[in-house]
Amino acid sequence: VTLHLNPISSVHIHQKPLVFLLNSPLPLVWKLKTERLAPGIQRVFFVSLGSVVQFEKGNFSLSAETEEKLFPEKNEHLLQWAQKEYGAVTSFTELKVSRNIYIKVGE
Repeated sequence: VTLHLNPISSVHIHQKPLVFLLNSPLPLVWKLKTERLAPGIQRVFFVSLGSVVQFEKGNFSLSAETEEKLFPEKNEHLLQWAQKEYGAVTSFTELKVSRNIYIKVGE
């Protein structure tokens, strides 16, 4: 699955930390494609067990962390866990089948 990350149109370059929970019932390779995300900013990708994140060439991967995590099974429990762990959830998307996911990050 390719995860496309771009800032919202009102943000020229996104310069804030981000946390992503990438959950799947089967192990996946998450391919990351980014545009206009500032280098050197912490970005954390938690993935379900057996999954990995592949970064594009460049220095984005130097400031990004990937960690495997055992997530709650049901989406409502995952959402509650994320809210408890991080205090807020700004976006939650559930897809049954997808090869590309487009996410706009920003204020």
